[in-house]
Amino acid sequence: MTKATDVSWFPPCRPEATPPPALDADAIQLFCLPHAGAGASAYRDWPALLAPGIEAIPVQLPGRESRHREPALRSAAELVTELKGPVAGCAGEDFALFGHSMGALLCYELAHELSALGKPPRHVFVSGLGAPHIPPTGPRLCDLPDDELVTVIAKLEGTSPEVLAQPELVQLLLPLFRADLEVWETYVHHRGPLQVPVTAMGGRRDPGVGLDLLSAWGSLTSAEFHLEVFDGGHFYHYAAPDEVLALIRERL
Repeated sequence: MTKATDVSWFPPCRPEATPPPALDADAIQLFCLPHAGAGASAYRDWPALLAPGIEAIPVQLPGRESRHREPALRSAAELVTELKGPVAGCAGEDFALFGHSMGALLCYELAHELSALGKPPRHVFVSGLGAPHIPPTGPRLCDLPDDELVTVIAKLEGTSPEVLAQPELVQLLLPLFRADLEVWETYVHHRGPLQVPVTAMGGRRDPGVGLDLLSAWGSLTSAEFHLEVFDGGHFYHYAAPDEVLALIRERL
């Protein structure tokens, strides 16, 4: 179970009246990092679904949900510098990392930093993102006009049309989306290969992350590598959570 009570980074994602899921004494910790524009609640169902053998720990990054008053950080280096201490303090001897989209980039960087501290993760799951040594192509999404950026967000199918139809909500969300997109679009790869197993995961219909980009993660680890593809688009893990979580259980 978690050894830290830093609710800023690791907030409880269940209603206060709901008891925490029962865990095995030797449960494996799984730190879960969110996609662009999202917070820890993106994984609100995972603690109950993965218990008792795995303790899912959703991570809350600055600028969102319970930390909405804090400025969102705009580089992977800044985020990982702030995050590595809390994760290292919370992590036991047996833990893994999962990240979707922008969260996958943070997982990769965090795995390097934790390994340098002598606390390598057991496994790294990178989802919905091409390997970060291949720079993104095309115009920078973080610089698009508001209406064009909203169109891009809508095509990814991760934000409800009802939310995107409300101008007030859109104006609250767009600065966070821009900051998170900047994290990915300004990233410069400078790492050698990880020495921990990596599983790259994605949706067959993801418009921006093809199999070639997912497969390229294999060159970023000297340990075991797996490629897993699911039905669905960029947010395939919302459409088929049982399949995704079954794979995580099997791998861990």
